[in-house]
Amino acid sequence: MPARNVAAAPSFEAVYDEHFPFVWRSARRLGVSLSAVDDVVQEIFLVVHRRLPEFEGRASVRTWLFAIALRVVRDHRRSLRRKGRHLAVEAEVDQLPGASDAGPLEQAAKAEAVKVLHELLDALDDEKREVFVLAELEQLPVPEIAEALEVNPNTVYSRLRAARQAFEEALARHHARDRWRVR
Repeated sequence: MPARNVAAAPSFEAVYDEHFPFVWRSARRLGVSLSAVDDVVQEIFLVVHRRLPEFEGRASVRTWLFAIALRVVRDHRRSLRRKGRHLAVEAEVDQLPGASDAGPLEQAAKAEAVKVLHELLDALDDEKREVFVLAELEQLPVPEIAEALEVNPNTVYSRLRAARQAFEEALARHHARDRWRVR
């Protein structure tokens, strides 16, 4: 019987150290509020810790992590909707622990840009948002996105096209509101 060529699963510490920023950003971009993101990321890594021995390496670690993050975030958002809590965008600056220290003007500009990004992402339905975040913000290739979302690559292309269009329309509306306010 031939030996199966299975690479050893990476250690939890290595996965956590390398991919924490990606998981944190993904949770925020998928609609987890700033006040809840640390709890959701902790839950994601609890699942990773529990399931890491099952990781077969058929997908990249990043794709596998996103699939886990997506399920945890969906559960979190569903729970908030059941409890009747509003999924509000927060004006605070999204900053990973240990991120660079910018001056007050840079922090204010970043806070505004992040707020606008999350408002525009909130305008997308969940399916479009997931594809848009992975393709446009995380720069994952379509085959990996399809694997993470467990859909056909053609579905990813279709959702991405619709998400880009919806995002551009929402951005145009935002710019139009800003021009109106300035006058």
